[in-house]
Amino acid sequence: MTIDQFNFAGKKAIVRVDFNVPLDENGKITDDTRIRGALPTLKKILNDGGSVIIMSHMGKPKGKVNPKLSLSQIVDAVSEKLGVKVQFAPDCAKAGAAAAALKPGEVLLLENLRFYGEEEGKPVGIEKDDPAYEDAKKAMKAAQKEFAKTLASYADCYVNDAFGTAHRKHASTAVIADYFDADHKMLGYLMEKEVQAVDNVLSNIKHPFTAIMGGSKVSTKIGIIENLMDKVDNLILCGGMTYTFAKAQGGHIGNSICEDDKLDLALDIIAKAKAKGVNLVLGTDCVAADRFANDANTQIVPANNIPDGWEGLDAGPETRKAFAAAIEGAKTILWNGPAGVFEFDNFTDGSRAIAEAIAKATAAGAFSLIGGGDSVACINKFGMADKVSYISTGGGALLEAIEGKVLPGIAAIKGE
Repeated sequence: MTIDQFNFAGKKAIVRVDFNVPLDENGKITDDTRIRGALPTLKKILNDGGSVIIMSHMGKPKGKVNPKLSLSQIVDAVSEKLGVKVQFAPDCAKAGAAAAALKPGEVLLLENLRFYGEEEGKPVGIEKDDPAYEDAKKAMKAAQKEFAKTLASYADCYVNDAFGTAHRKHASTAVIADYFDADHKMLGYLMEKEVQAVDNVLSNIKHPFTAIMGGSKVSTKIGIIENLMDKVDNLILCGGMTYTFAKAQGGHIGNSICEDDKLDLALDIIAKAKAKGVNLVLGTDCVAADRFANDANTQIVPANNIPDGWEGLDAGPETRKAFAAAIEGAKTILWNGPAGVFEFDNFTDGSRAIAEAIAKATAAGAFSLIGGGDSVACINKFGMADKVSYISTGGGALLEAIEGKVLPGIAAIKGE
């Protein structure tokens, strides 16, 4: 069943969204992208004459109530965006009466799902090496099913529009789907768009295909790097990873971030790229700083010859040119992870060079997919969100999808 085929008139729909939005110290939303992303789905249900029960997590409360992570803080913002006064259920597991009382056109927001350990289905307060862990795990899995059943009991149909959590087999993202038949569970518009965007990158690849992987650690990206090796023409590895590769090849990296236990892995990646004919683009120079701060002293040095006491915090000018050259002629582009410490204004040039090259290629007809929190924050910081083809709301989910893994949140709807 697709959301367009379904008529929500007179129906109660429970919708899993990703309203894990950033808040400032006063509980005010600093970026409402995720709320705006869910609006088409929520409005379709209301416009059909249905009522909506919204559920989401916020942060990592680990099964404990934490007022700083209460969704009550976003009720007014959601009401304003939807144009409907949103009611609030202060306990997501005890919202049956409030849900039953909903009339067509009304909206109920449930409190943070993760205030219950049953949402994630992991034992709380017990370590994996504890002899009692396995029994606790079985008990929690049973409790997770009961929790999902309770959530399902509030509604006639289930809509999953939370791509950001689609890679998690949580009560609200996957288990709940077991309590609805195929005609009463579906993906929301945002999820459909995300799935299509990933499909565009993986199934309808137009070459040359350039992937840009940034971030501090090779270890967190190894699965996707290996999966992309068989698909890409150009692979740019940047950010903190640069220095693990530089050291692996005998370079001197000063105080730069490095995974010393992944040096062999870095050499293996270089060898694989060569064997597969992939143009692997690594940083050759960098902006080094004498401390980790925006106002640090800086100098441009080779990425494999950084003085003691200095650390690489951004891509250097020659590296930026190499990045741009590998991006501008591409027809398919994937970007995940910045080229430097973009949070510091003085170390944004590498990431900006990538963003500008992607915008130029997109204007020339390339399909560009930006995913992962930091890359999205980058593109928004530079005011270039409208210059790329698609911005994904899911970091981990996007990477796992591109890695070729089945996402539980999607499989639960599609019956895969």
